[in-house]
Parts: sequence; C-alpha cells; structure tokens
Amino acid sequence: MVGQREPVDLGESFDPKLGDGSLDGDYLVCPWHQWKFHRITGEGEPGFEEDRIPSFPVKVENGRVWVNLKAATKRNRKPHAPHPLARPIERAGGPVRVAGISTTAMSTRAPRYSGSDHLLQSALDAAKAQGCETQLLRLNQLRFRACEGYYSKAARACTWPCSITQMDEKDQLTAVYEALVHWADVVLFATPIRWGQASSLYFKMAERLNCVQNQVTTHNRVLIRNKVAGFIIVGGQDNVQGVAGQMLGFFAELGFHFPQFPYIGHSRGWTAEDMENNVSEVRNSRELHEGAAELARRAIALAQRLLATEPAAGIARGGRKAHPV
Repeated sequence: MVGQREPVDLGESFDPKLGDGSLDGDYLVCPWHQWKFHRITGEGEPGFEEDRIPSFPVKVENGRVWVNLKAATKRNRKPHAPHPLARPIERAGGPVRVAGISTTAMSTRAPRYSGSDHLLQSALDAAKAQGCETQLLRLNQLRFRACEGYYSKAARACTWPCSITQMDEKDQLTAVYEALVHWADVVLFATPIRWGQASSLYFKMAERLNCVQNQVTTHNRVLIRNKVAGFIIVGGQDNVQGVAGQMLGFFAELGFHFPQFPYIGHSRGWTAEDMENNVSEVRNSRELHEGAAELARRAIALAQRLLATEPAAGIARGGRKAHPV
C-alpha cells in the first residue's frame, strides 16, 4: 500500500479496535482505513515499518496463554508530509477558471458520439472565448475506486482528503478534487440520462465527494466557497428535471452557487427509441449548442460577481446538518 497517511480524528469517545479487523497473511488489517500491521512485530506494512502498534510477548504453558504486558513494544507514528490536497485553499490571481466534468461512461476504446460531451465542449469553447481558463476532465479516462463506505462506520472516519486518495496514489480522482476544491471558479457537469438517472460514473464520483461535504458535518469547514456549478443533461428518455433535481440538491450540499436557469436539458421522450435520430438532433441543433454556451456565460457572470465580493469572515453551517457531530 502506498500513499501518504493523514491522522484520523475520531473523537475522544470513539474507540476503534484493531481486533475487529481481518487477517491478510501476516498482517492485521484495520477495519477503518485498511492500514496493515504485522501480527507479531506490530510494524506497519512494507514502506511504513516505522508506523507501529504495541506488540506483546506471548507464550503458551499448560494450556494457558501468558501475555507480558510490561515488555510491550512502543506505539509509533512516523511523521508524514500532508497530502497535497490538504493545503490551504487560496485562489491565485487570474481570469475566471472553468472546469468541465464529463460523466459519460462510453468506452474510450470504442469512441462514439456523445451528446452531453459535445454540448459540454460548446460551453467550454464559449468560456474560452470570454478569456477564461478552461480544463476538461473525462471520468471515463480516470481510473478511480468506488467509495468504500468509511462514513457508514463513523462520520469522522470519512476524511479530507478522501481516505482512498491518501492510501492509493494510483487513484485518479485526485484530479477532480483538485479542480473542484482548489482550481475552478465554475464547474460544468455533463451527463447522459441512463434509466431515468445520471450516468453510473456520475454517481461513482458523487459518492467519493462525500468527503468534501462531510468536512462541514465533522469540522464545520466549508471547502467550496464562491464557486458556481451548472449542468448539461442529455438523454433518449424523459426525466431531465429529476436528474437536474438530484444534481442541484447534491452540489448545493457541497456549497456551490447556481446561476439563473442552472441547467440545460434535451430529451426526445420515452417512446423515441430511434437513438440515431436523437444523436443527429443533438449534433446539429444550433439552439442546444448556443444554450450550452449561454449556460457557461451565465455561470461565468455569477462567478465574476462572487469573486468581486469580499469573502465573509465566517460562514453558517452548510447543508441540512445544522448541528455539530
């Protein structure tokens, strides 16, 4: 296991037990974040040997197990540099920055036309024409693990940066965290409709973004400030408003602002199963592509007003969790 470890503040009343974990060869696996410690020496796994838990000499005599408590080895936690995402959030000077997040699950090995991708590109082109910096992140080109449910064990077990990000340097959702928390002023999310919902990759990303919202719950720390979100929703069946409602509710919980008319959508309806015509309509519709560009311009205008506003010294607890944990 590689990466950088951050201390986990579980609160004084919380007492996780390594004995509730599992055994992986010679290593005990912590049930909270899968850190591993040798079952005899107490040393961390290879690469983290200086992280140790106490170990006790044990012997068996006449059917009894004897443990020498006085000869225990000492617990140790080697100081580790904080993860790069843990740095203070400070916006550098410069023009408005617009990130596009494509959530289509279409395989990059068999490229096909994506209406949501195409409209997102029109929105980013409009942003660039206004002098903004832009970047496009495609979730189907990032390899990242699904959320592993640390929050379901205890609220404080869901950390910032995400526990998976700290453990696994190959996990590529770091690029999304970097864009949303540190880089972008505007984030435009594009999704197809799949069985009346946003794409599976969208929900895979959203679950991993729980660590951003949970900082409000556990530490009264709002990571998303003065940032704007907009949405592009395209599908071969109805439920544009249902998909938009979920996305608006979720990103409101993270702390994003929304421009007037914060999403554009397109659907030919439940009975329109001739998808080739749906593709043609999105590809060739001047109105849809201009609508995407206008969405970008509305979001940029709001971001400019927010950036020109002196940030408040404090901020009320966000989301629907108004009491501390």
